Amino acid sequence: MRMLTVILFSFLVFGQEGPDFTGFVDKVKSIRPVWTVRRDNRELKTDNERLRSALDSLRQSHDIALSSIDSLKSVSDSILQGIEGDVDFELSDSLVHVWYVSQGQVFSMDYDMETDRFSSDVSDEEFIRRLKAINSPVPLAYNDIVKNYCILYSEKFHGMMNNVMGLCEAYWPLFDEIFMHYGIPLELKALAIVESHLKPTAYSRMGAKGLWQFMYQTGKSYGLRIDSWTDERMDPVKSTEAAAKYLKEAYSVFGDWNLAIASYNCGLGNVNKAIRRSGGKRDFWQIYDYLPRETRGYVPAFTGALYATHYYKEYGITPVHKPIAVPVDTFIIRKNLHIAQIASVTGADSATVAGLNPQYYHGMIPGNDYQCVLRLPMEYTNAFIDAGDSLYVYEYEKYLGEAAVKKMKESSPYGSGNYVVYKVKSGDVLGKIARRYGVSVSQIKMWNNIHSNTIRIGQKLKIYRKR
Repeated sequence: MRMLTVILFSFLVFGQEGPDFTGFVDKVKSIRPVWTVRRDNRELKTDNERLRSALDSLRQSHDIALSSIDSLKSVSDSILQGIEGDVDFELSDSLVHVWYVSQGQVFSMDYDMETDRFSSDVSDEEFIRRLKAINSPVPLAYNDIVKNYCILYSEKFHGMMNNVMGLCEAYWPLFDEIFMHYGIPLELKALAIVESHLKPTAYSRMGAKGLWQFMYQTGKSYGLRIDSWTDERMDPVKSTEAAAKYLKEAYSVFGDWNLAIASYNCGLGNVNKAIRRSGGKRDFWQIYDYLPRETRGYVPAFTGALYATHYYKEYGITPVHKPIAVPVDTFIIRKNLHIAQIASVTGADSATVAGLNPQYYHGMIPGNDYQCVLRLPMEYTNAFIDAGDSLYVYEYEKYLGEAAVKKMKESSPYGSGNYVVYKVKSGDVLGKIARRYGVSVSQIKMWNNIHSNTIRIGQKLKIYRKR
């Protein structure tokens, strides 16, 4: 049976002729049957060694065959799961539709893009001309839905886009470099505007984080470190690499950039289901009605954001220059170091250093636990190098002593997706619920988009717990 498995596998993998077992067959043919010929002990020993060698060769071929079968099965299962299943790649509350929290500020989407229709002084003909002029490898369709999003980002979000265009100065060169490395269209960087408005510390109430709004499990599956000290979903470099990998993989599945973009929102499985339900069509606008509601607006939102970045000057949008848009040097840190220590010793602005290294929760770079990356404005490179070991001992107890570390551990961040759903009961008030879970009333209101202290019986509240 095992020999048959090897032979069958050889035909499947190597073709009709199978692998070259000629040498092995010759060895077997050359072994004389021990029951028909009289031989001395030396001949028996020689034949036994030759037989053992032949059997070992057969076992090795058998093991290789089984290993290859297992590998093929694993790849097959992975592909089928990614295409057919509801793999959790979706960012189920994309920021263009819900809200995010960043540096204490809450952004809320006040428009229903399914029903609201905006007007503009720009004609349809001019919108079409401008979109064609972008000359994007990602097809940019034009219709009333796309027009709505173009107006949203260039006119309705005018104030926000002042900040976004300032952040573009910081992040566009990085995105370009990474996207060119992975061979994907540079225009896809506009997705980060849809996801986070280019806020690396943004997080949604469902727990997605960073510039590219990765959920916890998706971030981990793409190799991003997420622990008590570090969340690489907020690392501009590593999270962008993860996003590029995902988009490239999605394109390899669908062969269409708009479908790859859609899958970034709702998952490979949901896009594939929409394709099947549409009768096999593989164009975003042809499967539009079969996609989840939010995903229907995702590709148009991408087009609107891309349009705004190209024509912001025509709308009077003025980039607000950000301190993180500076040349940087990168250092490898192998011992615990606090951003406050770096700022005090080198003279660098602590907010700027923190903005360049948003992946470190508490300002502590945990070099004792693993090799860490520090990004520092280039103008402070010499001061950092000259400081040497004095950096690590500067006010050590204050920033890295046992009491300081314990305090940091006790203040682990919220919003990572680690939450409970509490159903409001008779007699409940926000203060009572907040005390029960050790959080503040303002946090509960923020997480649940509540604007008053009034809650109702049966209402469900998400309470994020400390990780």
